Amino acid sequence: FQGHAVRWYARRTLDARWHRLYAPRAFRVGLCKRASVASKSSQPIQLPPHYRPSDEEEFMNPLQREYFRQKLLRWREELLREANITLRHLTEENLQQPDIADRASMETDHAIELRTRDRERKLISKIDEALQRIIEGNYGYCEETDEPISLRRLEARPIATLSLEAQERHERLERTHRD
Repeated sequence: FQGHAVRWYARRTLDARWHRLYAPRAFRVGLCKRASVASKSSQPIQLPPHYRPSDEEEFMNPLQREYFRQKLLRWREELLREANITLRHLTEENLQQPDIADRASMETDHAIELRTRDRERKLISKIDEALQRIIEGNYGYCEETDEPISLRRLEARPIATLSLEAQERHERLERTHRD
């Protein structure tokens, strides 16, 4: 326990650059108990209008975490809304068409729509995992290297778990094993 307190104190007092390079990941991303208790008791963060994360800011500061949290929640809500529309559409539509070609066309459309919704269901679970990583404090860091994932990559793919380099390495390995 004493070592834990020393590391926590060092995390709070040492230079941020040293901290980023040498501190254990759990403390670098704020997973110690005191940090998580403090973040839960604070007031919700209000983003400035038209806020965009920038490289000049400290990586994954509270504004950036809130920005990505809201972006993920909006994306999740949009997917759920589309799923509900699809469900209503599929239950209301009558498959009993007199023409066989029309019926086959409708069944194909339904199959494509259901396949799309299944992909979106999997995407919703990835969004939920990303939201959980935000809560835990390790969102934005590569799962393989523990390096920060670039803000441009997170902006384009907020559910990313690997840095661009790690993702490319992973895809190369996948291709070589597949061939």
